[in-house]
Amino acid sequence: MQELACQSRLSVDASARSAQLFAAQRAAYQAAPYPTANERIAKLKALKKQISRYQDLLAAAMSKDFGFRSTTESKMLDLLGATLDVNHAIAHTKRWMKPNRRATELLYFSNSVQVTYQPKGVVGIIVPWNFPIYLALGPLIAALAAGNRAMLKMPEITPATNGVLARMLGEIFNEDEVALVGEELLDPGVFTALPFNHIVFTGSPAVGKIVMRTAAENLTPVTLELGGKSPAVVTRNYSLADAAQRITHGKASNCGQICVSPDYALVPREGVDEFVAHVQSSFNAMFGDTVSGNADYTCVVNDRHFARIQELLADARTKGATVIPCAAFDAARDGRKMPLHIVTNCTAAMRIMQEELFGPILPVVPYDTMQVAIRYINAGERPLALYCFSHDDAERQHLLRHTHSGGVTFNDWGLHVVNHDAPFGGIGNSGMGTYHGVEGFRELSHAKTVFKRQRFFPTQWFYPPYGNLVQRLSLRFFLGKGDASLRD
Repeated sequence: MQELACQSRLSVDASARSAQLFAAQRAAYQAAPYPTANERIAKLKALKKQISRYQDLLAAAMSKDFGFRSTTESKMLDLLGATLDVNHAIAHTKRWMKPNRRATELLYFSNSVQVTYQPKGVVGIIVPWNFPIYLALGPLIAALAAGNRAMLKMPEITPATNGVLARMLGEIFNEDEVALVGEELLDPGVFTALPFNHIVFTGSPAVGKIVMRTAAENLTPVTLELGGKSPAVVTRNYSLADAAQRITHGKASNCGQICVSPDYALVPREGVDEFVAHVQSSFNAMFGDTVSGNADYTCVVNDRHFARIQELLADARTKGATVIPCAAFDAARDGRKMPLHIVTNCTAAMRIMQEELFGPILPVVPYDTMQVAIRYINAGERPLALYCFSHDDAERQHLLRHTHSGGVTFNDWGLHVVNHDAPFGGIGNSGMGTYHGVEGFRELSHAKTVFKRQRFFPTQWFYPPYGNLVQRLSLRFFLGKGDASLRD
């Protein structure tokens, strides 16, 4: 009882702190609503320096939170990705900020129209646990480039990472610029209920719907980066060995706990057995025939997620699937360091074919023709990513035109996400809105149209009383005569 009372008090305190931080950021924004390009770039450069300084502490903290996470993987996926992103923003923020000239209608020729990009104000960023640095700093970089203040809600299951990130950011930002709240906020709904000027959420579609409903109370616009069952289509003109190697890397990186990881592979029916053998050999080449003690392989993040993955596999076995581990695995010995498991003979009744896997499971689904593969993809929700392994441009274009997905990489996996001059985002069930590059800057800016009438332009000619010569000629020119037969 005493523990519950203590938790309640902590929750109230954290909620009050969140409200105070928001109020401080809103007041600071109102006092300085339009940071200069040099001010924004200085903040981005300071952030870049901190990523470099703190790289070892951040990698160690993420490994502690995961039970074990490969140091190199943390640096390549979380920290290198954030550094590439901030480099791009530093190079382009000044250009992004310039007003964008637009053409006036012919009717208003000689006047001017431009679009200016104004900071929205205070941005709320809700961060997932699988890439707690990259998916915190990516939206933060877009927010800072756009001239905003930002509050980051960190995941409750990464306390070590949250602590290091709070220290890292606290050295270069006042809390009225960038603030961080973490596991102390027991009710995440308290955060989304704040009247932010924009919310960026990365997580599951189920939670994304809750975030959107809560944000709607304040008419807060949202960017939702969700997930889904991202397919990898291997075509008949592509090497099964090469496709297997790249898909294996996508499923084994971060132990498959990636929103853009290939969720399942669509493989020509006659090539399934060969593809499965290549996935096994590719995994063994990367990590050996056991992952126990392997410093390059990451753990499933916690016991709850590990149990969920085991349940998915048990459900598949019960319903007739064949489960093939790519390496020896003993939970008593290896803990949550679970190797990739290939699943064949899949059916629609199995949970692995209904739910986003977010772990080291690769269902392999046979297909007979490309049209069958496309129908299979389109029968599900629109995924966050789609991967196609093909050297045939006509085949690639056909797939692009007949499927929807947030983004596409041909002949590899995930690389469209880390090219920061292009937008990253989902569609339908996999999300809405984008960030990265100029699209991220514009997502977190208000595009304000500004029309300037030149001094002697006679807009009064269009005022009442109506029927003067200019009005009649203008209407005749733009609307034409009309159809007299319709008046009968």
